[in-house]
Amino acid sequence: MALTPSTMRDLGTIAPDFALPDCKGKIVTRKDFTGKPLLVVFISNHCPYVKHIGHKLGELAGQYAERGMGAVLINSNNPDTYPEDAQDKMPGFAREYGITVPYLYDANQEIAKAYKAACTPDFFLFDKQHKLVYRGQFDDSRPGGDAPVSGADLSAAADAVLAGKEVSAVQKPSMGCNIKWIEGKEPDYYSG
Repeated sequence: MALTPSTMRDLGTIAPDFALPDCKGKIVTRKDFTGKPLLVVFISNHCPYVKHIGHKLGELAGQYAERGMGAVLINSNNPDTYPEDAQDKMPGFAREYGITVPYLYDANQEIAKAYKAACTPDFFLFDKQHKLVYRGQFDDSRPGGDAPVSGADLSAAADAVLAGKEVSAVQKPSMGCNIKWIEGKEPDYYSG
């Protein structure tokens, strides 16, 4: 499996707007989370790196949502080349991994491009003003590795945000499968 790192977007960047359908067809927007910290995670149904952390990601996203943080997961993969990532497969994936926060579908990949998402999983954590404070890894675990799936890196950042504290600027990039772009629509930052 070839690893693709996150782009490590500049801290302080304002969260791009989005208006995307969830698994039930309800449109969810960034403005729905005004005044709350916001976690945006790009994932896909087929990615082994996402599946590796899937249960813990579902658990943590739900816990942080209960504590007042907005959280959305976004699937931007091209289902023509990866049918497992089709929109109709998302509800089953959400059930399997205990995902209770909105799981959104980015059919034209414009939101992935706006966030400069590169891999799955790719994490973007914003403060209450929706300024980027974290864009790093979930934890040190990888499929086939020895490190436990803990969500330690993301949790440390989320706990700091909820406590009104500064997030450490020392952040390791997330690594995973590249986003499966629609042919001819790859972003300028894509190197695949």
